[in-house]
Amino acid sequence: QLQLVESGGGWVQPGGSLRLSCEAFGFTLDYQVIGWFGQAQGKEREGVSCISGSSGSTIYVDSVKGRFTISRDNAKNTIYLQMNSLKPENTAIYYCGAGRRWIRRCVLNKSDFGSWGQGTQVTVSS
Repeated sequence: QLQLVESGGGWVQPGGSLRLSCEAFGFTLDYQVIGWFGQAQGKEREGVSCISGSSGSTIYVDSVKGRFTISRDNAKNTIYLQMNSLKPENTAIYYCGAGRRWIRRCVLNKSDFGSWGQGTQVTVSS
């Protein structure tokens, strides 16, 4: 059974940092497109970043470019999202999702991802 488990969320002051983890169970991430999405209270789930399987290429939504970094550790079957210079507007539940079987390159469309984890809460406030 394919399962993704997120961790690493918490409370942080503006300007602080967090590192989120997305660990896979039941399948290997080596050739899998993985996306991070954030869902603020009362809003739709939106794409934040994505990393491809084969080339490791990455994409980011404009609002986090230069502040967030996505990476993978195939030995640990885990994808990370390093979040620096956090802002209150980054407050959300963050989910990782696996690209559906027809996805070969990174996209940030929610409908192209599945096998969502349970999410991890990130709260940025003073």
